[in-house]
Amino acid sequence: MKLMIAALLALGAVTAAQAQSSPAPAAAKPLSEHVKKDISRHRAMARAHEDAARCLESGESEERCQKALLAACKGLAIGKYCGLKHEH
Repeated sequence: MKLMIAALLALGAVTAAQAQSSPAPAAAKPLSEHVKKDISRHRAMARAHEDAARCLESGESEERCQKALLAACKGLAIGKYCGLKHEH
């Protein structure tokens, strides 16, 4: 029990030291509409890629999973691997 308490105290000291050495995060500034759209598109692509991973895990053919990925990414991404299409 004493060993556990000592370990927790040591962990707390390390955490406190790290907090003091790290700069405080800057206040979040409002996001532009462009950035909000990029965030939304990144999340949509992440869902499409996660679905493709689940498809492959299920034992479906790579060809079928790739077609599903391309369909999910249509208008959102470029290339046959669903790469993000930035619009600046």
